[in-house]
Amino acid sequence: MRKYRSETVKIVDTVICNVCKREDDDPMELQEYLTIDFIGGYNSVFGDMNVYTADVCQHCFKELLGSYLTDITEKECYE
Repeated sequence: MRKYRSETVKIVDTVICNVCKREDDDPMELQEYLTIDFIGGYNSVFGDMNVYTADVCQHCFKELLGSYLTDITEKECYE
Protein backbone atom coordinates (compact mmCIF):
# COMPACT_ATOMS: atom_id res chain seq x y z
CA MET A 1 0.00 0.00 0.00
CA ARG A 2 1.15 3.54 -0.70
CA LYS A 3 0.21 6.76 0.98
CA TYR A 4 0.51 9.99 -0.97
CA ARG A 5 0.72 13.62 -0.01
CA SER A 6 0.00 16.71 -2.09
CA GLU A 7 2.73 19.26 -2.74
CA THR A 8 3.01 22.52 -4.61
CA VAL A 9 6.07 22.48 -6.83
CA LYS A 10 7.55 25.41 -8.77
CA ILE A 11 8.80 24.43 -12.22
CA VAL A 12 11.05 26.71 -14.27
CA ASP A 13 9.21 27.73 -17.43
CA THR A 14 11.46 30.47 -18.82
CA VAL A 15 14.92 31.75 -17.93
CA ILE A 16 16.09 35.27 -18.75
CA CYS A 17 19.82 35.90 -19.22
CA ASN A 18 21.01 38.63 -16.85
CA VAL A 19 23.52 39.78 -19.48
CA CYS A 20 21.70 39.97 -22.82
CA LYS A 21 18.09 39.68 -21.53
CA ARG A 22 17.45 36.73 -23.89
CA GLU A 23 14.39 34.72 -22.79
CA ASP A 24 14.56 30.95 -23.24
CA ASP A 25 11.99 28.24 -22.75
CA ASP A 26 13.62 25.63 -25.00
CA PRO A 27 14.84 22.73 -22.81
CA MET A 28 18.00 22.35 -24.91
CA GLU A 29 18.94 25.98 -24.25
CA LEU A 30 17.86 25.91 -20.60
CA GLN A 31 20.21 23.05 -19.77
CA GLU A 32 23.15 25.14 -20.96
CA TYR A 33 22.46 28.15 -18.73
CA LEU A 34 25.00 28.91 -16.03
CA THR A 35 23.43 29.85 -12.72
CA ILE A 36 25.67 31.68 -10.26
CA ASP A 37 24.69 32.00 -6.59
CA PHE A 38 27.16 33.32 -4.06
CA ILE A 39 27.56 35.18 -0.80
CA GLY A 40 30.23 37.82 -0.44
CA GLY A 41 32.73 36.99 2.28
CA TYR A 42 34.60 39.16 4.72
CA ASN A 43 36.34 42.02 2.89
CA SER A 44 34.74 40.99 -0.43
CA VAL A 45 34.44 43.60 -3.18
CA PHE A 46 30.77 42.54 -3.28
CA GLY A 47 30.18 43.32 0.38
CA ASP A 48 30.31 41.15 3.47
CA MET A 49 27.38 38.67 3.49
CA ASN A 50 25.67 40.24 0.44
CA VAL A 51 23.86 37.53 -1.57
CA TYR A 52 23.96 37.54 -5.39
CA THR A 53 22.50 35.43 -8.17
CA ALA A 54 22.71 35.50 -11.98
CA ASP A 55 21.53 33.35 -14.88
CA VAL A 56 23.82 33.56 -17.91
CA CYS A 57 23.02 31.98 -21.30
CA GLN A 58 25.64 29.85 -22.99
CA HIS A 59 26.19 32.49 -25.67
CA CYS A 60 27.06 35.25 -23.17
CA PHE A 61 29.11 32.85 -21.04
CA LYS A 62 31.21 31.93 -24.07
CA GLU A 63 31.59 35.57 -25.10
CA LEU A 64 32.52 36.77 -21.59
CA LEU A 65 34.70 33.92 -20.32
CA GLY A 66 35.27 31.52 -23.21
CA SER A 67 38.84 32.63 -23.80
CA TYR A 68 39.69 31.97 -20.13
CA LEU A 69 38.31 28.42 -20.00
CA THR A 70 40.48 25.32 -20.17
CA ASP A 71 39.00 22.29 -21.95
CA ILE A 72 39.74 19.27 -19.75
CA THR A 73 37.54 16.81 -21.65
CA GLU A 74 40.50 14.58 -22.55
CA LYS A 75 42.35 14.93 -19.23
CA GLU A 76 42.69 11.94 -16.92
CA CYS A 77 41.56 14.00 -13.91
CA TYR A 78 38.15 14.42 -15.57
CA GLU A 79 37.45 10.68 -15.70
